[in-house]
Amino acid sequence: MSLDHVTTQSLITGTRLDLRTPTASDVSWIERFAGDARVARMTTTVPHPLPPGNAAAYVAAAHDPDRTEEVWAIDASRSGGAPLAGIVSLTQVGRGQSEIGYWIAPEAWNTGIASEAVRMLVEANPLGNCTIFASVFKDNPASARVLIHCGFEYIGDAEAVSVARDAVVPTWTYLKRYG
Repeated sequence: MSLDHVTTQSLITGTRLDLRTPTASDVSWIERFAGDARVARMTTTVPHPLPPGNAAAYVAAAHDPDRTEEVWAIDASRSGGAPLAGIVSLTQVGRGQSEIGYWIAPEAWNTGIASEAVRMLVEANPLGNCTIFASVFKDNPASARVLIHCGFEYIGDAEAVSVARDAVVPTWTYLKRYG
C-alpha cells in the first residue's frame, strides 16, 4: 500500500513530545524496538521474533482509511530524544469506546515518556470517546502506574493472550471515563 493520499489522524503536541502519524522512516525504529523481546512480551499483539515486513505492514495499516486502530508515533526529537520513542494507539471497541495500547523503547523507560504520551492522548481524546479501556500484564507494574497517573481506575482482573509469549497472561484492567 502506498502512503500517498491516505487519511491520517491528528498531530498532538506536548511539552517535549509529539504524537504523530507513523511514517515509512519509522519502520527501522519499530523493527529495532518492537523486535526487542522485552518490549514484545509486554504486548498482546507484537510477535517475537518480529517477522520481516511486519513493521512496514504495521505502518501501512496505520494509514488505511478503513482502519479501526488509530496509531501515533511517540516522537521525542524536539527534546533531544529519538524520533520514535514508542507507539500509542486507540482501538475502537464500540460506540464511543476505545482501548488504549502503548509500548516504549527500552532506552526511554523510566523517563516519564510513557506517562506523558498517554496523558497527551487521553487529554486530547481525538476520537471523542466516552470511555477508554486498558489492560496490562500483571508482571508489568510500571505500565499499571502509567495508567493510574493518567486518571485510569482499576476495575478488575482478566486474562489476555500474548503472541510473543504464546500464552494466556493474567492482566489488570483499567477504565477512563469522560464527562
